[in-house]
Amino acid sequence: MALKATIFKVQLQVSDMDRGYYGSHALTVARHPSETDERMMMRVLAFALFAGEALEFGRGLSTDDEADLLERDATGQILRWIDVGLPDERDIRKACARAHEVTVIAYGRTVQSWWDRNRGKLETLENLAVLALPPDSTAVLAGLAARGMEMQCTIQDELVWITSGNSTLEVEPIRLKTSRAA
Repeated sequence: MALKATIFKVQLQVSDMDRGYYGSHALTVARHPSETDERMMMRVLAFALFAGEALEFGRGLSTDDEADLLERDATGQILRWIDVGLPDERDIRKACARAHEVTVIAYGRTVQSWWDRNRGKLETLENLAVLALPPDSTAVLAGLAARGMEMQCTIQDELVWITSGNSTLEVEPIRLKTSRAA
């Protein structure tokens, strides 16, 4: 018998002063049985960083060739493709061919070696942005995971503050590559 996804409900308030976006989102996040709390929370953070009415979660780990988060226009064209983790360079190239803009949010202890190995090929992709998150921050964020969460995310000057319950976490994404498509 196959294991089923675990459902998490997230009430997310986003105040993104950098983009001038303020919104409230009731998210239902399905965590695949093989997915860690850290990876799931990276998807929630990615949603907060790029929040908008058209942003949606992809179908998950069990679906090849699909983004973790997608934003489409009214015609179905992919405007933004977001992957979390350390995707294969070939998969990033395919995503760049399918979407107007692609963002990779890299996390984990091996981000630097992944970037060093792929940098030369990825820097040629004009519609690609790559952000890296510090491992200590992602571990703390994973500790906030609960089946029912109320989170506030404030973004200003590319710094991110996440508040959940009595905990506040400051995250400073490191920009490894900027997209020229924006």
